[in-house]
Amino acid sequence: MTHPVLIVEDDEMQRQMLSTLLRRKLDFGSCEAENGHEALEILESDISRTIKLIILDLNMPVMGGLETLEILRQKHPSIPVIMLTGSTDITDAVKAMKLGAIDFLHKPYEGDRMVVTVRNALRISTLTKEVSRLKSEKDGTFTFENLIGHDDGLSSVVNIGRKAAAADIPVLITGETGTGKEVFAEAIHGEGGRTGKPFIAVNCGAIPSQLVESTLFGHEKGAFTGATEKTIGKFREAEGGTILLDEVGELPLDTQVKLLRVLQQKEVEPVGAGKPLPINVRVISATNRDLQEEVTEGNFREDLFFRLNVLQIELLPLRDRKQDIPALASHFIERFCVNEGGVPKDMSAATEKQLMNYDWPGNVRQLENAISRAMVVSDGNILDIEDLTGLTSGSESRSVNNATHHHKDIRIISSDGDFKTVDEIEQEAMQLALDHFDHNITQAAKALGMAKSTFYKKMKNAV
Repeated sequence: MTHPVLIVEDDEMQRQMLSTLLRRKLDFGSCEAENGHEALEILESDISRTIKLIILDLNMPVMGGLETLEILRQKHPSIPVIMLTGSTDITDAVKAMKLGAIDFLHKPYEGDRMVVTVRNALRISTLTKEVSRLKSEKDGTFTFENLIGHDDGLSSVVNIGRKAAAADIPVLITGETGTGKEVFAEAIHGEGGRTGKPFIAVNCGAIPSQLVESTLFGHEKGAFTGATEKTIGKFREAEGGTILLDEVGELPLDTQVKLLRVLQQKEVEPVGAGKPLPINVRVISATNRDLQEEVTEGNFREDLFFRLNVLQIELLPLRDRKQDIPALASHFIERFCVNEGGVPKDMSAATEKQLMNYDWPGNVRQLENAISRAMVVSDGNILDIEDLTGLTSGSESRSVNNATHHHKDIRIISSDGDFKTVDEIEQEAMQLALDHFDHNITQAAKALGMAKSTFYKKMKNAV
């Protein structure tokens, strides 16, 4: 059990009673401090990341409650504080609330009242943080400080991102699906000179091919069948700010030509307008494809690639920055509670270990889905290992990288010394993938880059 509550109380008996109450009523673990100095030391240690709430006594030796609270508001403003006192002086409560305490209880308190107060404090804290995050996104002021992992697993790319933010140049963000490319682009926008201006994200792969041009650049009324109203397009919506072209590798070649002109001339021509309009927009692109390879294969224009790829930032997959998993999981628990109601749950040590050991092929997005599912099926106040469905440990998870540890290599020379046919080599590769994925055709086909129907057809024809 982790320790989401820090109890700061000089009376040992009071600490033990409160700790027992939290454990029995809420399944919450706690850590304890005798005074403000000890509390601040705990908050500077590794255990601090698990602390979601502080219960602070007003009258203590060494460092009193109000003095401690004042420092807490400066150093740890996101952690809610409940004040306790044996005094009936109302001025103490007023001072504490002015300094940022979320609630104030008099001793002796009723156990049920404390439980309700703790629940409410956690709900309010979670809601406040989520509202602040959403506001920063809406206002275009989301920065790297809001990015989970900015000071840990993502720190190296965040340093590059901050330099990119200051330069106002085209940036290409690459990385696997679900690594958080859009959020990273928002942080670049929020820390740059265009902060507070519009941030418009466009999923290029989700736009029907016949509507890509009008969606991006706008169109006049009557420009084509179905154009019943004039639209300004995503580029002009982003005027003065930033546009993110997510999955930019999905753009049709004819649209790529027009996008190149937009970047070169800094103007767009709405469909049916007949004349270009000037724009002032920063362009950030994102893709999970290898655009250099797409250029080689003729699927992406080389001149557009060079124009977009002034600075490339590659986001690491979650399996390569597992130190961020606990913080991300806690964030998703809190977000779920804001959307669905309820008090944030704690994670058992076994649950956290399971999350750390899994390889997360779907990256951050998969982690969020796993946490949401666990929150739905969990009955208590603790997310336990049985609440995590469909996850195996890293040593058990199946990846293509370790396939050859369990199977022989595929050879192109037969035992007779002759070259095998391409069909024979393909069949061996398909059989290897099937064996590796326990005859799961969907996973085997995906690993080999085939459509499931194609894989099935080839296997059937080989029989």
